[in-house]
Amino acid sequence: MQAEPQKKGSSGFGLWIGGVAFTFFIALLGYFLAKIPGFDHIGQLACSIIIAIIYRQFFGYPEIIRKGITFSSKRLLRVAIILYGLKLNIDVVLHDGLGLLLRDACVIAFAIFLTIWLAKILKADKMISLLLGVGTGVCGAAAIAAVAPIVKSKDEDTAIGVGIIALIGTIFAIVYTILRPFLPLSPVEYGAWTGTSLHEIAQVALAAAPGGQDALAIGLLAKLGRVFLLVPLCFIFMYWMNRKNKGKGQSDTKIEFPWFLVGFIILSILGSYVFGHSIPVSTGVMNGISTATTWLLTAAMVGLGLNVSLKDLRTKALKPLIAMVFTSIVLSVVTYLIAL
Repeated sequence: MQAEPQKKGSSGFGLWIGGVAFTFFIALLGYFLAKIPGFDHIGQLACSIIIAIIYRQFFGYPEIIRKGITFSSKRLLRVAIILYGLKLNIDVVLHDGLGLLLRDACVIAFAIFLTIWLAKILKADKMISLLLGVGTGVCGAAAIAAVAPIVKSKDEDTAIGVGIIALIGTIFAIVYTILRPFLPLSPVEYGAWTGTSLHEIAQVALAAAPGGQDALAIGLLAKLGRVFLLVPLCFIFMYWMNRKNKGKGQSDTKIEFPWFLVGFIILSILGSYVFGHSIPVSTGVMNGISTATTWLLTAAMVGLGLNVSLKDLRTKALKPLIAMVFTSIVLSVVTYLIAL
């Protein structure tokens, strides 16, 4: 009788490991797919998430290993972003950081208000449209997940919002990657454009990486600035809900501080002023860390792709989808013109 709980615990741990391993397995398939001519222009990240999305449509979400997949899509993503801090050039941050943060604030406000305005015109679902506006302006699925309990979103609406953001954001990231060689943008300008207009952090990394380390660093900086602004945005929504419900809002809602942003900054400082200076680090070690970061990020993207269900784009999700896509296009054009 006493052995049963231990058995369940062991089984639960095994399923968790299985979920994490599953994301890395699809990442491995994406790695090999990216070696095929044609797909080599897209890269491992995009290939992996495409495989994950296709798997979801044919076989459904592997519920039995959900915890492990969720761990990859959330925790491993944060570890990967922290490690990316080693590639950040502090001089670039000190020169352009404050300007990017101000631009990020404008992007968030623009995306939310334009999506809501378009939703009213289209008579789209208000809650889904609001979530998509937040996801478009801030940081995709993470922003939706943070805001959803505050605005009392239904689980179904939250899932639809996350699925649309993952799908459309990935498409935009791939399009950016294809367009990059033809755009008259420097690596820094291209990185700033991706970081201020794309949805997910992983999608920014996907689109910015082909532009080089400077593009990737400034892109992540711009994107992480939007993530940082998620905290005050959540407080704004809490205040709005409190007023709307006349003191019956979500005043006790816990807001998770993006601590991985702190880790990103710490490693960027170490990478700029310590490693290679006070503490010698070989190129091989740094390349190894870079490779590990790519695999972690790819596994996280797989977890994200497995959440995408094309069936969710029907019925009540269609009009919010139209509003969100239009907002994303306008946002991309406006930020591109600013980046020039």
